[in-house]
Amino acid sequence: MKKIVDSEVVWGVIGAGDVCEKKSAPAMNKIKNSRIGAVMSRNEERIKDYASRHHIQKWYTDVDQLLNDPEINAIYISTPPISHAALAIKAAQAGKPVYVEKPMARTYGECMEMISVFTEADLPLYVAYYRRALPNFLKVKELIDNGEIGDVRTVSIEMYKASNTDTVAQTAHPWRLDPDVSGGGYFHDLASHQMDLMNFLLGPIHDAHGYSINQSQSSQADDVTTGTFRFESGIMGVGSWCFNASQAAEKELTTIIGSKGKIEFATFDNTDVLVTTEQGRSTLQFTMPEHIQQPLIEQVVADLLGHGVCNSTAETGAKASWVLDKMTGAL
Repeated sequence: MKKIVDSEVVWGVIGAGDVCEKKSAPAMNKIKNSRIGAVMSRNEERIKDYASRHHIQKWYTDVDQLLNDPEINAIYISTPPISHAALAIKAAQAGKPVYVEKPMARTYGECMEMISVFTEADLPLYVAYYRRALPNFLKVKELIDNGEIGDVRTVSIEMYKASNTDTVAQTAHPWRLDPDVSGGGYFHDLASHQMDLMNFLLGPIHDAHGYSINQSQSSQADDVTTGTFRFESGIMGVGSWCFNASQAAEKELTTIIGSKGKIEFATFDNTDVLVTTEQGRSTLQFTMPEHIQQPLIEQVVADLLGHGVCNSTAETGAKASWVLDKMTGAL
């Protein structure tokens, strides 16, 4: 394995929003041979406060100052998608590997621009699709790979949410409903996790089609999307997402159907995994890590130090964006 960083990953964090409070950045100081060296935001008051509360000695309001800090040897981009491509490309040009929030960029085209630059720079680019490293989804993959439900035939994703539901409210910042900033709406923010997970669990998606409309006209973003997708293996899939439903109709469920049973799970609403076979039905329960991204960041650190492999790469991140763009008609 190629070693990118010599002995310690010293992170420079760009952005200090909600995701950095508990989900991601704090884990960087808890992983062996990893620590945050500096943080950056254009909002001086916000970044000073963040650095103080998280005991980080250096902070910047200029991204070039962060990228040119000789102590920093890896970059974490936790800004809205509108700046992912530009910031990642600047980091690559500064010779530094990047861990970028999801979705990887606003469009598949921007993802491919990023991949081109990082390939030319011979640097790794990782994407924060952290569900690939969580215990419940690793168990689902194990069950599938071990033939617990036989040969997988089809998968369905159902996500019906009211605009004020917890799952949506947690992401209800205005930028997420501005396609120029986010690439879409809640579909791009949430379904990106689900489609990446499908690629992880069942192999590459070979083709996808769909329809997407702004039905409620309550924002600039589409709020209803339906799609079909087909894996290289021949497994078929269908998905339906609605973010203007009644609370009485809310549902968030992925069902994987096999020749000998089925597996059901939620991507967001809970962590249980339900397995039904001819022998009966069981519910598997899991405890999540305190910092939800820590298992994936551990993979990133190990990969950078040359003694492990991260399974969420620029190529897999771009694949998820490709599926979203195919379903919404952008491709």
